Amino acid sequence: MFSCWLSQLCRGLSTPTRRTTQLIWSSASRSLVLSSQRRIPELSSFVARTNTCGELRSSHLGQEVTLCGWIQFRRQNIFLVLRDFHGLVQVVIPQDEPAASVKKILCEAPMESVVQVSGTVISRPPGQKNPKMPTGEIEIKVKTAKLLNSCKKLPFEIKDFMKKTEALRLQYRYLDLRSVQMQYNLRLRSQMVMKMREYLCNLHGFVDVETPTLFKRTPGGAKEFVIPSREPGKFYSLPQSPQQFKQLLMVGGLDRYFQVARCYRDEGSRPDRQPEFTQIDIEMSFVDQTGVQSLIEGLLQYSWPSDKGPVVVPFPSMPFAEALASYGTDKPDTRFGMKIVDISDMFRNTEVGFLQDALSKPQGTVKAICIRKGAKYLKRKDIESIRKFAADHFNEEVLPIFLKTNENWNSPVAKFIMEEQGSGLVKLLETQEEDVVLLTAGEHKRACSLMGKLRLECADLLEARGVVLRDPALFSFLWVVDFPLFLPKEENPQELESAHHPFTAPHPSDIHLLYTEPHKVRSQHYDLVLNGNEIGGGSIRIHNSELQHYVLATVLKEDVKLLSHLLQALDYGAPPHGGIALGLDRLMCLVTGAPSIRDVIAFPKSFRGHDLMSNAPDSIPPEELKPYHIQVSWPTDAETEKSSSNHPCRSES
Repeated sequence: MFSCWLSQLCRGLSTPTRRTTQLIWSSASRSLVLSSQRRIPELSSFVARTNTCGELRSSHLGQEVTLCGWIQFRRQNIFLVLRDFHGLVQVVIPQDEPAASVKKILCEAPMESVVQVSGTVISRPPGQKNPKMPTGEIEIKVKTAKLLNSCKKLPFEIKDFMKKTEALRLQYRYLDLRSVQMQYNLRLRSQMVMKMREYLCNLHGFVDVETPTLFKRTPGGAKEFVIPSREPGKFYSLPQSPQQFKQLLMVGGLDRYFQVARCYRDEGSRPDRQPEFTQIDIEMSFVDQTGVQSLIEGLLQYSWPSDKGPVVVPFPSMPFAEALASYGTDKPDTRFGMKIVDISDMFRNTEVGFLQDALSKPQGTVKAICIRKGAKYLKRKDIESIRKFAADHFNEEVLPIFLKTNENWNSPVAKFIMEEQGSGLVKLLETQEEDVVLLTAGEHKRACSLMGKLRLECADLLEARGVVLRDPALFSFLWVVDFPLFLPKEENPQELESAHHPFTAPHPSDIHLLYTEPHKVRSQHYDLVLNGNEIGGGSIRIHNSELQHYVLATVLKEDVKLLSHLLQALDYGAPPHGGIALGLDRLMCLVTGAPSIRDVIAFPKSFRGHDLMSNAPDSIPPEELKPYHIQVSWPTDAETEKSSSNHPCRSES
């Protein structure tokens, strides 16, 4: 493996002189020898301990050790449990008179105080070994102890990880980080990122480049944070991604770029988002969609934790149109079935009013999903809740149809449909006696979106009753491809906006439609979905200046002056290029099984984008604003009340 790695490294490096080549070979060889000799990290190098608390075993019996850590538990002033990042170890508090000073330190120090102890590794007495504890066969007979720092009464117990509010955890984040779960999450994140660096840089010749944080406003996309400058009326913007920079790096001939990139989006209160987040940002020259997808599959396979099961490649692929039609979303959770089925043809001649009305309109359809054993697990209040959700959020009617069990729950319309098309429904949906069918009618996209939401809602209800549909140990990857290049603007459907961003290249087969029917053009965009969550998105980019200008100015009606630097760069011999960005926070959230992305970020913001620990954002004195030529315009009471009403009954986290 090492010789293969070296040859790949050497082939990817230029060789201007023989001397340079020798230096590179010598340096790489030394690195490989060191890495092969030191496969286990030296966790106690350079510090005031000989070992970590979690590493000691029976093989260490008789050794003199020095440990540093936090007091987690004390029993009868005879034993205490010492904790560090690596684990726990039992310490025997000396009881004899000569060691009274040591006993005093260890018995009087409050819980979570930091101490240093030195002593001998001894075997635990017969019957006192703890098989549930990795260090459970040994204990430390202490000779000396030092109190490094005493701890005041804590706002919560460190070991009690899940029994405190998230707001309290964020307020005292430095304490919350001591928990086993947070330690695991952050260390696993570090390990996966390091493996990704190895794969990209060492195995495939990518260059790690840092791009600027202070930039200018970008047209389209998410809302950006604005940073004042000392020039009157001029502002920086924090980049929502390094998109333009990585394309410019391709123009500059870097060929393969990657970065663990900090990104910023001012999107307000969204439970699954952070105003600042991290992505694994990648761009390549002379690549197509298949090449980027293969790279990412290999990257995840290489960096995937060994205890999570193997990553099987290649990942399956699904067109956007199919994802919408079958799952009602562009990020389908394929761990379970309950697919949406189009049953429009069955009701072309129906006498049911709302079905007739829907089918008579353009794009009108009738959709259904089958809930296996729904009659057994769903209660009448669940059905009413589903119907209310459809009415409140989609202004659509949802009709539940019970086949055999609970037939008396059927409405007169449902009974009529069963009499009219019951056998056809049973055959088409392959239903059983205890199944429930949910049926709706309306415009295709709207009906699919509704059924997609209800599919997930029903999965939640069934799992709450003990039915296992989405195995948390299963990781189901999926590529979603062939997205539309443009979408109608919500505020003005006659105008178009980019479905993703304005630099995405159109599908080669649809180029001719760009100038006549742009709304029909597919893009060369691809999303990576894991268990119903989008964890990555990328595209092949437009590398032709004229085409990029046409998309910006004519189709999107954007001010091209904002992107004059990029358009100019594309005119100077830009290679074909494409890339992707993986959302590191969301990926780690799924890998660790954490309930929120905030649990895989060391210092996250709250639900409203606040840092509860430091109370950021904070006010600035007027005199400090003067150099930036700005002043605060305070909202009126009415405006403040309106702003508060936009976030009713929401806690900080």
